[in-house]
Amino acid sequence: MSSPTTAKPVNSRSRVITASLVGTTIEFYDFYVYATAAVLVFPALFFPTGDDTTALLSSFAVFGAAMVARPIGAVVFGHFGDRFGRKATLVASLLTMGIATFLIGCLPTYQDIGWWAALILLFLRLAQGFALGGEWSGAALVATENAPKGKRAWYGTFPQLGAPIGFIIANGVFLVINFALPHPDGGAQRSEEFLAWGWRVPFLFSAVMVIVGLWVRLRLVESAAFTKAEKTGAIRKFPLGAVLRKHWWHLILGTFIMLATYVLFYLMTSFTLSYGTKAATDAAQVAAEAAGTPFDAATYVPGLGFGYTDFVIMQIIGVVFFGIFTLLSGPVADAIGRRRLLIWVTVAIIVFGFTFNVFLLPQADPKFTGALVQGFLIIGFMLMGATFGPMGAILPELFPTNVRYTGSAISYNVSSILGAALAPIIAVALWAAADGSPWLVGVYLSGAGVLTLIALVLSKETKDVDYDESAALQETASL
Repeated sequence: MSSPTTAKPVNSRSRVITASLVGTTIEFYDFYVYATAAVLVFPALFFPTGDDTTALLSSFAVFGAAMVARPIGAVVFGHFGDRFGRKATLVASLLTMGIATFLIGCLPTYQDIGWWAALILLFLRLAQGFALGGEWSGAALVATENAPKGKRAWYGTFPQLGAPIGFIIANGVFLVINFALPHPDGGAQRSEEFLAWGWRVPFLFSAVMVIVGLWVRLRLVESAAFTKAEKTGAIRKFPLGAVLRKHWWHLILGTFIMLATYVLFYLMTSFTLSYGTKAATDAAQVAAEAAGTPFDAATYVPGLGFGYTDFVIMQIIGVVFFGIFTLLSGPVADAIGRRRLLIWVTVAIIVFGFTFNVFLLPQADPKFTGALVQGFLIIGFMLMGATFGPMGAILPELFPTNVRYTGSAISYNVSSILGAALAPIIAVALWAAADGSPWLVGVYLSGAGVLTLIALVLSKETKDVDYDESAALQETASL
C-alpha cells in the first residue's frame, strides 16, 4: 500500500498553497491589526490610567490574554480536526477570528461606557486567541499532508508566509489611513481623527478578507493521510487523552522548540514599535510643558523618538526579509534536516540577543541611529524567517495522523503563553528596569534561545518520518 507521500495528492498544489496561505494571512492580519492598535490607540482609548507605561502595560496584558485562550482553541479545534477532518475546523476558526475582529472595530471606548469597554475588548481578544489556536495547525496540516515526498518543509512554509504578509497588509492599511487623515502638526504619531475613528477601519476591513478566505477553504478536499486514518479505524474518540498519554514528551519538546521563535517575533513587532516610537526624555519634557501637563524625568522611560509612520515603514522593510527567509528555509530544511537548521539559527538568535545595545541605543547622529535600527530589524526578521519557516513541518511531524492536529496545536499554542503572551509585558518591564536601555530585553531573548536550543538537542530529526508511520516515533525516542 502506498503512503500519502507517494500517492497523487487529492488537492492540487495551487489549491493547497492558496488555502494554507490565504487563511493564515487573514488570521495574522487580524492579529497584527490588534497588535498595532494595542500600541497606538488602545492605551488612550480603553486604558486611560494617567500613566503612559501603566496604560501600555494594561493594553499589552489584554493583548497577551489572547495567548491564554489559544491552547483552549488548540484543544477544541484539534479535537474536531482529528476526529472529523481538517476542512470544517479551518472554516470555523476563520469565521470566529473574522467576527471577533469586526466587532472590535465597532466597540465603544472608555469615554462612552467606562471600563465596560475594556472588558468587552478583553472578551473579543480572547475570541481572537481561541480562533488562532486552531488556525495554524490546521493550515500547516493542509500544507504538509498534501506535500510531495521530500518537500514537506517547503510546503510547510506556505502557511508560515501568512505571518509576514499579514503584517505588511495590516500595517499598510494603518499607514494608508494615517496618511489620508488630516495631520495638522506633521510630527505627531497619530491624528485626532485617527484616534476618533480611523483606527476602526482595519478591523472592519477584515470582513472582506474573511469572505475571500472562506471561498478558498470551502473548496478543499480532505488529505489522503486523514482519509486513510479514517478508513483504517485509527481515529481516536478523545485525541487529547491519546496525546497526553503517549506523546507527552513530544508536547514538551514542541513547546520549547517554538519558544525562541515566539519571543523573537513579538519583540521584533510589538516591543520595537513601542520602544522606537516613544519620545526621548528631552522631547517628552518639551511636549509636556507645551501641553501644560506635569512631567517627571526620573520616572519617564525614554525611547528612540521615531515617528510612527517612519518606524512602521522600517519594520515593513524588515518583514520583507522575514518573508524571503521563511521561503528559503523550507528547501534548506528539506535538504539538511529541520533540527540541524534550527540549531544553527537558534545559536544565532542567542548571539543576536546580546547585540541590542549595539543597535538600539540613540546615537549623536539621528541618521546613524536610523541606519543601526534598520539593520537591527533586518537581521532580526531574517532570523525570524529562518526559525519560523521550518515550524510548519517539524511540529506536525512529531505526532501521528490521528492526533497530529491536537498535538501540534497544543505545542504551538502553549508556547504562545510562555513566549508571545509574556514577551511584550516582560520586555516593557525590563525596558523600564534598565532606565530606557534595551539590553535586558536582549538578555531575555538569549535566555529563551538557550531553552529552545536544549529542546532541539534533546529531539530527533523528523525529516524522513513517514506521515503514516509517525506513530512509531515514540515518546522515549528522544530521551
